[in-house]
Amino acid sequence: MAKKKKKLVIVESPAKAKTIKKFLGKDYKVEASMGHVRDLPKSKLGIDLESDFEPNYITIRGKGKTLNKLRKAAKKSKEVYLATDPDREGEAISWHLAYALKLSDQENNRIEFNEITKNAIQNAIKNPRNINKDLVDAQQARRLLDRIVGYRLSPLLWKKVRKGLSAGRVQSVAVKIICKREEEIRDFDEEEYWSLEVELKNDENQTLKADLYRIDNKKYNLATQEEVEQVVEAIKKEEFEIIKVKKRKRKRNPKSPFTTSTLQQRASTKLNFTAKKTMYIAQQLYEGIDIGSSGTVGLISYIRTDSTRLSNEAKKGAKDYILAEFGTDFLKKKKEKSKKNANAQDAHEAIRPTDTQRTPEKIKKHLSKDQFKLYDLIWKRFIASQMSSALYQNISAQFKVGEKYKFRVSGSRLLFPGHLILTGKEKEKDIDLPVLTEGEKYKLIKTNPEQHFTTPPPRFSEASLVKTLEEEGIGRPSTYAPTLSTIESRDYVKKEGRYFEPTELGETVTKLLTEYFPDVTDVEFTAELEKNLDEIENGNKDWKQILRDFYEPFYQRLENARENMESVNIVEETDEVCDKCGSPMVVKYGRYGKFLACSSYPECKNTKPYLVRTGVDCPDCEEGEIIERTSKKGRTFYGCSNYPDCNFMVWNKPVEKPCPKCKSLMVEKTTKAKGKHHKCTNKECGHIEKVD
Repeated sequence: MAKKKKKLVIVESPAKAKTIKKFLGKDYKVEASMGHVRDLPKSKLGIDLESDFEPNYITIRGKGKTLNKLRKAAKKSKEVYLATDPDREGEAISWHLAYALKLSDQENNRIEFNEITKNAIQNAIKNPRNINKDLVDAQQARRLLDRIVGYRLSPLLWKKVRKGLSAGRVQSVAVKIICKREEEIRDFDEEEYWSLEVELKNDENQTLKADLYRIDNKKYNLATQEEVEQVVEAIKKEEFEIIKVKKRKRKRNPKSPFTTSTLQQRASTKLNFTAKKTMYIAQQLYEGIDIGSSGTVGLISYIRTDSTRLSNEAKKGAKDYILAEFGTDFLKKKKEKSKKNANAQDAHEAIRPTDTQRTPEKIKKHLSKDQFKLYDLIWKRFIASQMSSALYQNISAQFKVGEKYKFRVSGSRLLFPGHLILTGKEKEKDIDLPVLTEGEKYKLIKTNPEQHFTTPPPRFSEASLVKTLEEEGIGRPSTYAPTLSTIESRDYVKKEGRYFEPTELGETVTKLLTEYFPDVTDVEFTAELEKNLDEIENGNKDWKQILRDFYEPFYQRLENARENMESVNIVEETDEVCDKCGSPMVVKYGRYGKFLACSSYPECKNTKPYLVRTGVDCPDCEEGEIIERTSKKGRTFYGCSNYPDCNFMVWNKPVEKPCPKCKSLMVEKTTKAKGKHHKCTNKECGHIEKVD
């Protein structure tokens, strides 16, 4: 009896394969392609410019065994389904797999699903389709554009600035945005201004605080201490009469469920996760986690999306949960249209849990600490989005003081929590006020003038940079994490705390690119390219025409830069002295990163490892210095310079000042609750000092 042939399903990752396998049964075989199987060659441009930008795809090195395994499995299978991710890149992977496995373009062998659940997988199998060539072409256009920019500009930067640099269509714009903000900060002129708060009481000894609101019915500007003292002198003997009381109810609506971008932003501000870390953990939650009796299941829907749209099934799940846990009053009353970003592709639902009843607390024991934090964030945001608005009672009053001055007081009280019952940490602080009546008079108890200075615009954090890139239409949310990692690893920017600051190298490269390749670093031009990619996806534009339009002016600028761009020599001096000739040591860059070299090269060829010093002596051996090191997984830690003879290490940056209580080592930490602070490493002590 002939052995019954199985149906083959190909996904990208083993984790996804493991999750899907349990939903399909014994008639199916699930294999993983391990991502892309074909790509442009690394050693050359890989685009035939003379043949109308024809790409020269090759099998990726190391993927030969995987492809052979897939080919054998395909030959033995009754049918082959390509189940890569439901986006442009996933479509391109399926297209490359179809080519490598010699599958027909006309076959309905492409399946897609927005979540890895039993229903979603089985419905996808029932509804296969052809590979969408428009999606593939949009991805090809992006890949080739990025390859042309990277492989033509990077060698130019190697020649004119230094080896190891790179330029990119999105990364160069991101660096320029950071550099432009730094210019604004440098050019900022601080200005002094004053505010005036007063403490008042009525005849019943009820007190409140009010702020100066108008002078001569106009917005005021108290620029000096003398000016605020004149106001204080003018009002100190006057009565404060209430001339207007305003009461209104205000709703605080729940936020929409997460998109890729808003998830990255919120995880950054609330959990202190980098964009890269957020996407890494979200991918684990999407592909599947073993949660005990239910086995391995995908906990959240697809994580690369720019839409806040939700399916009716998802809304019903949220509704059932809200009614059971909180009651009818907490359910959203009217249906709201999902807000669609002008640049959104709207191909998928928002990021949401695959099963509303799978609460964070129920599965906490099966998740890592970081997985739980992110799942909790996603789950609560989704449920809250389907809950009723919070309702506040706002009260404000204006006080007339003499003929010239007006003061104002305002407060609010929470009348109904709505969605805040779930996300209570974001609840606004209630301000109690006495009953305010028009015509009522108050007496002045105390004046509290306060000096202020205008501040420059803040540097970009990961969250604010991601938000800006999305608002400007630069790149796509799925590209932000690798972009931020690249500009930091290339030393174009550095992080001071949580904020990006451009390096001298970053500003130099940005200046050169802006001068010779204004389009590459122009926000509007880059955003327009993104729109063109969307038009290709929608079948409205030819992908090769976009490449033609881009390449001709780009090539002319490239030739001009090769001939006229001046070479730049950026020298990073250090306090280190060469132990062979006594000359200063400078920072150089090799294939393994930074190292120190003698400034007298080539006369002296002495080199040393590049160490990021903290200036803090090792508390264990007392001979070494604590230096910055990097773990195998790329995480920064601090260890003794005498390693391996001394194994001392801490994860947080040490500070020179010892603990005032026990004299142990103090380290620098930043948490949402305590902000930036220094903490003693002695667990028995645990002393904490706030840092301004």
